[in-house]
Amino acid sequence: MTITKIVFSNLAHSQRLKSFRTSAALILTTLMLVVAAATTAATAQTYTDLFNFTGYDGRYPVGNFAQGRDGSLYGTTEEGGANGYGVVFKITPGGKLKVLYKFDNVHGFWPVSGLTLGTDGNFYGTTSFGGTHNSGTIFKITPSGSLTTLYNFTGGADGSSPAPPPIQGTDGDFYGTTFLGGQGYGTVYKITPTGTLTTLYQFDGTHGANPSFALVLATNGNFYGATPGGGSSGDGTVFKMTPKGVVTIVYNFDGTHGSGPSAPVIQGSDGNFYGTTADGGRDCNGGCAAVFKLTPHGTITVLHYFEVDNPHPIGLVQATDGNFYGMTQYGGTIGCGVIFQITPAGAYSILYDFDGTHGAGPEYTPMQHTTGMIYGLAVAGGTYNKGVVYSFDMGLGPFVSLVSTSGKVGKTVEVLGQGFTGTTAVSFNGTPATFKVVSATFLKATVPSGATTGPVTVTTPGGTLTSNQPFRVKP
Repeated sequence: MTITKIVFSNLAHSQRLKSFRTSAALILTTLMLVVAAATTAATAQTYTDLFNFTGYDGRYPVGNFAQGRDGSLYGTTEEGGANGYGVVFKITPGGKLKVLYKFDNVHGFWPVSGLTLGTDGNFYGTTSFGGTHNSGTIFKITPSGSLTTLYNFTGGADGSSPAPPPIQGTDGDFYGTTFLGGQGYGTVYKITPTGTLTTLYQFDGTHGANPSFALVLATNGNFYGATPGGGSSGDGTVFKMTPKGVVTIVYNFDGTHGSGPSAPVIQGSDGNFYGTTADGGRDCNGGCAAVFKLTPHGTITVLHYFEVDNPHPIGLVQATDGNFYGMTQYGGTIGCGVIFQITPAGAYSILYDFDGTHGAGPEYTPMQHTTGMIYGLAVAGGTYNKGVVYSFDMGLGPFVSLVSTSGKVGKTVEVLGQGFTGTTAVSFNGTPATFKVVSATFLKATVPSGATTGPVTVTTPGGTLTSNQPFRVKP
């Protein structure tokens, strides 16, 4: 499989989206009455179209959502805003949206990354183009919308056209990838919060090519990622990288178990890695996509083949019920994509068909808010066919989320959630901790002496909330 075939370059990405938007417009024009008749009451109870982009407030929302200390969700749109170069926005869980920043090319454009919340309370992201050398930027933005360009890529050895947001490591620095640059196949970089960038690895094609997705920090302290192309068969890879930049290939896709990873890999609660591929594995008149499980040692299992042509699954989130939730950009009853659930054992079910009217063509991995609700972005559809923000209610209860998931005794850990006012206790795997409630949606706790690896619990007036990830106590 070639990079061109799976169209993951930013230019091809844009053309793919524009093609889809054209199709979505036709769908909206010709099938509106069919959709209205087909929509069921049960669907309306679970799926909510929270916000319809108009263009001035952004169009074609893409990238990862980040939950802020205030409980709002922060994200980006590829285009729109006053200059048409994309925006950063925040939206409350109830659907009230505010544009925080409109890109101007000088500070970058096409922010297709979404955002990462840092331990300083600010958000970090990238733009694929623009900046000093028109090769993309890394930026920091405050919750109030003050943006700082941390780095301008040159297009040389340091990389070019970053797509995903960087993620924060245990050392406080941020780690990310560029689609191009280096030896021409993209790079992995580290950048300090003040903007000093170090290129850690340059892909050579043999070990993967053109990384398009965010890294994940695994429980063993290493980073894992996927490339849609390259590797021994040219079908993409899953790789491991140490914090110092030593890269090892965990798995080379060869078509037998899928090809062309189409989203980031995530680490499940069982320690294995889960992801999706755009193609390969079974003949479906053009190729079936797949959901896979991969052990840290490289043993792969296909959990599900999509029995339709090119549905383009776009990633997974493991919710607090232990199941995985994801979306496809295409397929479903009308062809606008679906929301699906898959169990760790591989039982697959479609939960919602996008209908164009309430969104179409979801483009990035959904996330679970600490209210228990799942939130996501549809790049097209909606009232103005410029994309929507949606929520999806599976009836899952509230929990707490940790901004950092490992550290030594004495480390201050930031906790996100809701209903924290009046909190009476915080514990690390049963060991009581000192804490400070900053707001109803944010508190800080100190890792106590004697704490062991396990969940963090917060006792609030409304009940005890448990973290969706264990906190790993480092020696």
